[in-house]
Amino acid sequence: MADSNNVSASAGGKRIDEATGTSTVGHEWDGIEELDTPMPRWWLWTFYATIVWSLGYVILYPAWPLVNSATEGVLGWTSRGQLEKELAADAARRAPTVNAIAATAITDLPARPELMQAAVQGGASAFRVHCVQCHGAGGAGVANLYPSLTDDDWLWGGDLAAIEYTITHGIRNPDHGETHVSLMPAFGRDGILSGTEIADVVSHVRVISGQEKPGASATRGAAVYAANCAVCHGPAGEGDRTVGAPKLTDAIWLYGGDRASIAAIVENPRNGVMPRWGHRLDPVTIKMLTAYVHSLGGGEKAPAPLPEGQGANGQP
Repeated sequence: MADSNNVSASAGGKRIDEATGTSTVGHEWDGIEELDTPMPRWWLWTFYATIVWSLGYVILYPAWPLVNSATEGVLGWTSRGQLEKELAADAARRAPTVNAIAATAITDLPARPELMQAAVQGGASAFRVHCVQCHGAGGAGVANLYPSLTDDDWLWGGDLAAIEYTITHGIRNPDHGETHVSLMPAFGRDGILSGTEIADVVSHVRVISGQEKPGASATRGAAVYAANCAVCHGPAGEGDRTVGAPKLTDAIWLYGGDRASIAAIVENPRNGVMPRWGHRLDPVTIKMLTAYVHSLGGGEKAPAPLPEGQGANGQP
């Protein structure tokens, strides 16, 4: 920039800044004019190089957007095509491990620690995509909504085979004949029990779970429990996994263990639904999900086989 007081006219009619000897561009603002200083040569060559580079890019790669696509470029390269190649290369890299998991029964995975660890890692990735929305990061669950997968309370069994079955077939899927099904009656809504009887049975349940001391209400509730609840939850409240009836004698409560919460469930149970994944995920992914869920802290060993001819309740 130059002050107009320091600018003089040259023989050619150009205005020259006396201090620098540089001509001006003719712009003036409040007595200040702009010098026509040439760009550095390195800057000009860099600018020309970017022009050449951009022309080459437009020719070689997709560049100009069209209505439904873009110009393809003479190389035929696309980001989607590159992603597909990378995914194919990764699938080829993982193929031996995936094939080994596929060929191994879920109950045999623990005997192969390296393969089990690979299944757990793969299941962790699948869990983050398909399961965290309900069960939370790390399988901790959501209070009053979705169960934790990190404790040892399992409605349908916590060994590998049981977890795999639950993931595959889901819970209370009306369109699937192999899904887990258990329906707790709405004792209050349907008029099966009176309000007083519900209050009494809640007292009994809180006594057997160690939350209240025995009293007259709990004593009356024991009789109500025996007549209406023991068939599923067991005489002592130990639960029954074969019908998905939860244990009532511990401190783990999906929908809360206070009086109001228990009474609400007896009055009108929620009977939650878990999607079945057998028609959405391939068997190997389900097997890896099973391994991951089993590893979260509550996984159990496979139950010992029953004597021939003996049922799950210990009777022939």
